[in-house]
Amino acid sequence: MSSMIYERMRVNPKFHELVQKRGRFAWTLATIVLVLFYGFFMLVAFNPGLLGQKIAEGSMWPIGYTIELALFIFFWLTTVVYVRRANGEFDDLTQELIKDAQKEGK
Repeated sequence: MSSMIYERMRVNPKFHELVQKRGRFAWTLATIVLVLFYGFFMLVAFNPGLLGQKIAEGSMWPIGYTIELALFIFFWLTTVVYVRRANGEFDDLTQELIKDAQKEGK
């Protein structure tokens, strides 16, 4: 694509919408992941005894393993959510931008 097409894309309001939506979504997910991740390590640092307690009477699973497993699954699901939205809504907006920029150039 030529630099004129890129310029037309940059001034298109849909481009700014795409950048804002993608940025907000990425920062929201990143904030959630980092709060949970560092929250878990704060728990490890300041209350390690809690993590060694069993989740139920007679259970073999300590609370720490359960939390870590839940975090691992949550982080995996967060990645799936981001990829699906990036390959869906964000790609659709990008394709609209490209079509609009190419139409304006003709």
